[in-house]
Amino acid sequence: MSSANPGLAYEDTPPLSAPLRFFLTAPIFGLVAGLVLLFDGELLGSRWTPGALAVVHLFAAGFMLHVMLGALLQILPVVAGASFPAPLRVAGATHVLLGSGATSLAFGLGGGSPLAIFSGGVLLASGLCIFLAASLIGLARAAPAQGASRTPRDLRLALAALALTTALGIVLALALGQGLALPIALPTLVDLHAVWAWMGWGGLLLAATSWVVVPMFQITPAYPANFTRFWAPATLVSLVLWSSALIADIAWLKLALSALLLVLASGFALQTLKLQRNSRRSTPDAPFRAFRLAMIALLGSLLVLLVSLAHEAPQWPVLAGVLVLHGTFAGAISAMLYKIVPFLTWLNLTQARIRAPNMKKLLPDVLIRNQLRVHAAALAALLLSVLVPVITPLAGLLVTVEFGWLLANLLRAVRAWHQAANA
Repeated sequence: MSSANPGLAYEDTPPLSAPLRFFLTAPIFGLVAGLVLLFDGELLGSRWTPGALAVVHLFAAGFMLHVMLGALLQILPVVAGASFPAPLRVAGATHVLLGSGATSLAFGLGGGSPLAIFSGGVLLASGLCIFLAASLIGLARAAPAQGASRTPRDLRLALAALALTTALGIVLALALGQGLALPIALPTLVDLHAVWAWMGWGGLLLAATSWVVVPMFQITPAYPANFTRFWAPATLVSLVLWSSALIADIAWLKLALSALLLVLASGFALQTLKLQRNSRRSTPDAPFRAFRLAMIALLGSLLVLLVSLAHEAPQWPVLAGVLVLHGTFAGAISAMLYKIVPFLTWLNLTQARIRAPNMKKLLPDVLIRNQLRVHAAALAALLLSVLVPVITPLAGLLVTVEFGWLLANLLRAVRAWHQAANA
């Protein structure tokens, strides 16, 4: 265990190439999403346009899922003591299936190809099943968690939500790609898949990771024990009850549970912002500010969703989607990547008994700061594009630059690591 960070077993970290391949692939999907926006100026008119469906899955199944699984490859052994069996083989198989599946699915949704939708769903599900099976083996072998950290428990809950999200995605792929008859209406199934992917898988994993990463990298106090004790279980139970109300079509219960989920999400965002205000950093760096912007975007998305419960208009779900996918998840993930990748390269050199450069030399602040400014500009342009479609190509250009720059920055850190290792 690290004496500086009790409960973190850095000696159990997997080979660097295992998570790194996911981190370096992820920005490519964001870049492609920007190109789709650049050449399809009408896709933000509704959540149901083919272009919007393609961009959503380029973000969710491409960018977000790659980073999240790469992070879990690192976090599960270090935080939960769950070492993957044959981590490089698991990473290699999952990476190939995930990348090809996300590409095929986005192409199928954007181009209206049932075969590509079905193939993408099968490939994604296959990769996720391999990853989930390896995770379960690692967790079964792990010793019981010690200490007050709720991260190991909440990582398990996030994996359970991922399994359900995957199952719902498979059913949708079969319905759209093979004409499978559904026992419930297609929009209901889409809503179940979207909300479990957002609040279940994405929300639980972001929170479980934040319990460790925010205090560690942003030099804040720890999240309150009472808050971390109840937040993830309460969110999971609320999601199960909300899903039951949605399927049973109990309008008042669905509305009440939707409000409860919004309260839980806002509680996480507000608690994180409170911790950031009490940071011991004298001057917040760019990733710190980007994570703050992500929490503000999360609060904005909740406000938009609240309005959408009372006022049905096509722009509200699109605005909420932009704030959730690009504002919250892309922003928070980028902020974390700028801390995690230099740290992992530094740790790899240190464990190999090689004199490691300072992490700021591995990736200078000025490059991070300028890239994250483009991220903020892209978010503003995307939000404006929902109301003024004519500027969608500009938003697409900014998103393309944002993710291309993110990839270039990460490659710079990897190149600096490689040079130090060979020096």
